[in-house]
Amino acid sequence: MTEKEKMLAGEPFDPFDAELAADRDRARRLTHRLNVELCEQDDTYCATLRELCPGIGTALIRAPFYCDYGYNVFAGEGTFINFGCICLDLAPIRLGRHCQVGPGVQLLTAHHPLDAAERATGIEQGLPVTVGDNCWIGGGAILCPGVTVGDRTVIGAGSVVIEEVPPNCTVVGVPGRVVKRDNIRTPQDDMDQVHLPDPVKEDITVLQHENAELVNRVLDLEKEVRILSAGAGASQE
Repeated sequence: MTEKEKMLAGEPFDPFDAELAADRDRARRLTHRLNVELCEQDDTYCATLRELCPGIGTALIRAPFYCDYGYNVFAGEGTFINFGCICLDLAPIRLGRHCQVGPGVQLLTAHHPLDAAERATGIEQGLPVTVGDNCWIGGGAILCPGVTVGDRTVIGAGSVVIEEVPPNCTVVGVPGRVVKRDNIRTPQDDMDQVHLPDPVKEDITVLQHENAELVNRVLDLEKEVRILSAGAGASQE
């Protein structure tokens, strides 16, 4: 296999290969034309954009835009990508239909060896990033290598997504965590609104990972105690 074939197959490859270097040079020339020379959204801009990224169809990407290769970026009908998006597209970056991508979003597929000696060889690998239909990726968010985001999910501005996100969720934070499912707040989000001592919150967090149903019951009991306590105080008055 050539190094390009290895990259496209998701295997470790040598990025200094001459064929891949030529592909990156091509992408660099086209992104420079988009970002510096052309008037955004005119016919020449759109034609150049599709020459760079043949897989985006009718989707619109606003300049400035940066990518390694371009041919590994795919987007569905009606998808909009705002200013300053960075696509490190060693592996496929796939956005579904009618997605909104905010300014400064990074979609990163580049993965390097964790072993320092192996990493020093320059060998790298691409792990795909996949975003479903009707998603909103907030400004400045980062999607890390290998991440999949389900349909209709919202990624909050500035979030760093490091693992798979189910459909119909809202994710915020660093690292990103689900705070809503099907537009309903998660137990963790409820817990953040309850004024408990930090050690108690830490214990509940551990329990949440072990048994979500038990955590829900603990939170319900805590709320019942607060209601009963408030009632007792009123009766004493």
